[in-house]
Amino acid sequence: MELFELTAASLSEKLRKKECSAVEITRSVLGQIARKEEQIGSFVTVCEEQALKKAQQVDQKLAAGEALSPLAGIPIGVKDNICTKNVLTTCSSRMLHNFVPPYNATVAEKLEQADAVLIGKCNMDEFAMGSSCETSYFQKTKNPWNPDCVPGGSSGGSAACVSAGEAVLSLGSDTGGSIRLPAAYCGVVGLKPTYGSVSRYGLVAFASSLDQIGPLGRSVEDVASLYSVICGRDPMDATSAAREYGDFAKELNRSVKGMRIGIPKEYFGDGVEPKVKEAVMAAIDRLVKEGAQTVSISLPSTDYALSAYYIISSAEASSNLARFDGVKYGYRAEGYANLLEMYEKTRSEGFGDEVKRRIMLGTFVLSSGFYDAYYKRAKQMQQKIAQEYDEAFSRCDIIVTPTSPSPAFKIGERTNDPLKMYAADICTVTVNIAGLPAISVPCGAAQDKMPVGLQMIGPKFSEQTLFNTAGCFENLCGGFGVAPAMKG
Repeated sequence: MELFELTAASLSEKLRKKECSAVEITRSVLGQIARKEEQIGSFVTVCEEQALKKAQQVDQKLAAGEALSPLAGIPIGVKDNICTKNVLTTCSSRMLHNFVPPYNATVAEKLEQADAVLIGKCNMDEFAMGSSCETSYFQKTKNPWNPDCVPGGSSGGSAACVSAGEAVLSLGSDTGGSIRLPAAYCGVVGLKPTYGSVSRYGLVAFASSLDQIGPLGRSVEDVASLYSVICGRDPMDATSAAREYGDFAKELNRSVKGMRIGIPKEYFGDGVEPKVKEAVMAAIDRLVKEGAQTVSISLPSTDYALSAYYIISSAEASSNLARFDGVKYGYRAEGYANLLEMYEKTRSEGFGDEVKRRIMLGTFVLSSGFYDAYYKRAKQMQQKIAQEYDEAFSRCDIIVTPTSPSPAFKIGERTNDPLKMYAADICTVTVNIAGLPAISVPCGAAQDKMPVGLQMIGPKFSEQTLFNTAGCFENLCGGFGVAPAMKG
């Protein structure tokens, strides 16, 4: 087995036993990028020189006997909407095609302090708006399990690089399922943390009340380790929670004995493909055999969640993206007569169709005469959804659903049908609306052997419970690895 195929935990152990070096690990991953990147398209930027320099520093610290973080020397991909000092950060948009931040996002700074190796900046849907990684200005990322299929979005590059062995771990952002959906489509583990548990400082904002940075990896332990590094209170983010966080990987016990698993009927209806439903129910049965018990629950407002989500997120996007005007940084159109024409041409040329669609929708629902009819009602629905989750968690410890109603679809299949594209998020958006944590793990395969994702949702700050449950299931199915076509 090649080094790039191993988990972060295995590589960390090998480093400490001097069975390999950080430079060898990094070269193995860079070699996989050289072989597979043209086929997959996971990255906007590959940081080869910087990565090797960091790996050399880790090896020097190891030789000097210094104590190292579990992530030291581990190659990590970072979604391209997370600011990285002196490294291009584009949000996969023409608008930011040349933007090089002068500072690190808090999560990027924490990775630096943990001596993780930044291997590259991952491709994504433009400004995180999309479910398939097809709206990027630069390229369409492919699914490592089948290059004819999408990897999911918006963190498609972050999931694809881990699935393809082009990174050991990665960071994505999740506004309505943008970590979990790609994790499900690409057969990896992805965590959307509790809102406020990870700093958003340095994350280019899409919808500030919904956005959350989270980890992706090929094992639950790896994802728990990365989450342990990036979580915590940050004075630079007023929405980050002031609380103590443990070492989630060290406290992983992989037990579900006595756990109550809620099964919401709304997530197993006609819209879910039979093979997906079959794989998820089989996974639940395996957890029951390990000592868990199931509880039937109902989340009736799920039917309205997608509408509420796209109203709220588009309204916030309309506000957040107003800053991109061609004046301060990023793209500026040529040939304009006055300031207003510069704004208009810059934004018309700099943003892609999906971004412009959501800005227009958001501006409409916030406009005079429509605010009460749309935005206010969507915020009321947000409160109702959160209340329904609170009631459900009084009867169960976690809730289990499919991550997506279908496996990955073909590239181009939904490009011309935005509503069908938005429907891919139906199982994930309620989690962001309520600010809850959720994890997606592979649980089987559907047609054409494409991965199916199992979503586990918990109350706020119940990440340890989610890791324990996901870890138990991981043991039952023998672990998760690099996509078969990407090995060797």
